[in-house]
Amino acid sequence: MGRKGVCCCCAALRPRYKRLVDNIFPEDPKDGLVKADMEKLTFYAVSAPEKLDRIGAYLAERLSRDVIRHRYGYVLIAMEALDQLLMACHSQSIKPFVESFLHMVAKLLESGEPKLQVLGTNSFVKFANIEEDTPSYHRRYDFFVSRFSAMCHSCDHDPETQTEIRIAGIRGIQGVVRKTVNDELRATIWEPQHMDKIVPSLLFNMQKIDDIDSRVGPPSSPTGGEKEENPAVLAENCFRELLGRATYGNMNNAVRPVFAIKCTCVFGMCTRKAAIPNRHLDHHRLWDPNEFAVSCFKIIMYSIQAQYSHHVIQEILGHLDVRKRDSPRVRAGIIQVLLEAVAIAAKGSIGPTVLEVFNTLLKHLRISVDFELGDRRSSAGSATFSTSSKESDERIVQNAIIQTIGFFGSNLPDYQRSEIMMFIMGKVPVFGATSQSLDTSHLGDLGTRRIQIMLLRSLLMVTSGYKATTITNALPPPFLDPLLSPSLMEDSELRQLVLEILHNLIDRHDNRAKLRGIRIIPDVSDLKIKRDKISRQDVSFMKKHGQQLYRHIYLGCKEEDNVQKNFELLFTSLALTTIELANEEVVIDLIRLAIALQDIAIINEDNLPMFNRCGVMALVAAYLNFLSQMIAVPAFCQHVSKVIETRSLEASYFLPETIFKDKCNLPKSLEKHEKDLFFLTNKIAESLGGSGYSVERLSVPYVPQVTDEDRLSRRKSIVDTVSIQVDILPGNNTEDKIDNTEEITFEALKKAIDNNGLEEQEKEKRRLVIEKFQKAPFEEIAAQCETKANLLHDRLAQILELTIRPPPSPSGTMTITAGHAHYQSVPVYEMKFPDLF
Repeated sequence: MGRKGVCCCCAALRPRYKRLVDNIFPEDPKDGLVKADMEKLTFYAVSAPEKLDRIGAYLAERLSRDVIRHRYGYVLIAMEALDQLLMACHSQSIKPFVESFLHMVAKLLESGEPKLQVLGTNSFVKFANIEEDTPSYHRRYDFFVSRFSAMCHSCDHDPETQTEIRIAGIRGIQGVVRKTVNDELRATIWEPQHMDKIVPSLLFNMQKIDDIDSRVGPPSSPTGGEKEENPAVLAENCFRELLGRATYGNMNNAVRPVFAIKCTCVFGMCTRKAAIPNRHLDHHRLWDPNEFAVSCFKIIMYSIQAQYSHHVIQEILGHLDVRKRDSPRVRAGIIQVLLEAVAIAAKGSIGPTVLEVFNTLLKHLRISVDFELGDRRSSAGSATFSTSSKESDERIVQNAIIQTIGFFGSNLPDYQRSEIMMFIMGKVPVFGATSQSLDTSHLGDLGTRRIQIMLLRSLLMVTSGYKATTITNALPPPFLDPLLSPSLMEDSELRQLVLEILHNLIDRHDNRAKLRGIRIIPDVSDLKIKRDKISRQDVSFMKKHGQQLYRHIYLGCKEEDNVQKNFELLFTSLALTTIELANEEVVIDLIRLAIALQDIAIINEDNLPMFNRCGVMALVAAYLNFLSQMIAVPAFCQHVSKVIETRSLEASYFLPETIFKDKCNLPKSLEKHEKDLFFLTNKIAESLGGSGYSVERLSVPYVPQVTDEDRLSRRKSIVDTVSIQVDILPGNNTEDKIDNTEEITFEALKKAIDNNGLEEQEKEKRRLVIEKFQKAPFEEIAAQCETKANLLHDRLAQILELTIRPPPSPSGTMTITAGHAHYQSVPVYEMKFPDLF
């Protein structure tokens, strides 16, 4: 009795808050929280908020003791009491109470009992939803981030328990994010050490979803049951919420862990050293195949704010640079992810990364070609399966780059697209030119050709669907000149790409599909061609650059490697020029060009194969048939129809329907054909003259201008083959000379005495020159004069280079490399002296 009285006396002396706390715990934990005593405790805490910290400390003490003793029933009661006190009290004194609360939650999370971990997580989520009146400047959540991330990677043997712990970890991360983002110290959660744990934990659970396609769109609203039972869905929603709250300053920290995180060994099962880079998508080999990577970045692009899209694109480009030495399929997977991100970002704000995207992609295009050629050179002489597989994989990379460039460019506004067109065109390497910014010097001719083809294919995709108000905007001089240079190269595929690009830019009314295929069109009106009146800007463009377009079409027809597709594209070029840019003056120039093409096939100064000659004749027939119906001059249409009808009866190989068949009997020569098979200039002039056309210039043959583009494109031209030979001793090689003596006869002497024929020839030459200067367009005359001046200047420059070049000196010549002068001496016995020295 004495001891019992003493105990009762001591209990009466205990502080009131302890007695109130003790009263909420029943003798049997199965009875649950004593609600009446809990109401008293709550009233006391609200009435005396200064006691909250002591209440919290005492509850934490009891909870720690019960956890150690495995009295989990009392643990549940203590946490329920803490939750009710937390929800009821909102005062300044709640800060110390929160510290005790978080300490108790941490105790539960540290325990190895799954039920206690879930209990602690639920309490923390309730706490995260409470809005505090004042911010807490000293509170940090580093432990909770680490612990919840570890729970997301639970590997419990029981599948149900594993799923339950993972869901609790995801909900805990979501609570941390909501609590810190709403706090004044929201920047702490965006630190790299936290993001490197949170983001990979969410991605780890997102990989477990069965239906990948359910994640690729904008955020959905799953049902409550699905959200609670499926860790993948819950992780996806948490990931979307995290990215949606990211701002300009912390966007990179939120996206970068998708690529690269640093191992901090928070999961208790990592054996790697700390601070070793661990790439989530790389470590799990998710770039090949890349379905999860694509869906993951679609979620990112749809979740973040539109004005921050360029941050994601920059991160993908940076990771592509890091992985530039990886296998082709990995690089192709990254580029495909970039394509999907760009497709979403192009609809909103791209930011300052437009040129950076194209520059990086073009750099990797060159790297891919370098790898492909390197593998080919290393396996020269031994064609193995692995080598061919590597080359095909590199082609996959190259096609992915081209597709990305084209898709990105085609989704840009017109003003940005024109800049990108100029940018890509400036990267196309041209033989003989040193100003291209894309270095292909070490790739050789084959590598340079590959780069040219792929860049032009990219440009073709960028120009697809481009509709400029005037042709000057679509083809400015800085873009037109380098674009037409590849059309002079001895490569049919390059010329085809250039013509297709021209079609995209010239065709502003979508008529190209109606003109597909070279053929004799019976009735052009059935095509329902759309056209507008030619504007002044277009007329001015044709006056300045028309001769340049004609010249490239003319020279394109003279290439020996032309195939059917080349002739089809040339026909489409002529037809689109007629539809979009032709007034009466341009029509006359196009007819002159067609007659000049016909003369190419008839005279054959370039020794073209018979197929090419007949192909040119078919091209002229198809185009003049189209042109005659477009301008609707009856006499002209009648002449063209008559020639075509005669050809169909006597020389069907002059028509496209016959010459481009697989088996076509070609003639042995064209010299014996009658004039009825050809389009005659005088009859065309008569037919057009009666309809008001100015036909004086039809009598002047078309002659293309010669420019420096021939040298840059490796075309065998007069400019390239100019050589200067000086015979100092003309008697040394008499045996090599050809005897050009002419037999002297009576007729030869008679012709030499008669000077009337020579005078008539001179008069005819003068008349042609005068007529040319009177009737030919000024642009053509200026072009011919400029050509002669350029030829003279080139020859003079070569002569000066040979004569002014200084002789070698025994003392050597000075060269400067890397800022230092070096002398390269020439020994006297190696010097070459003149013969008369």
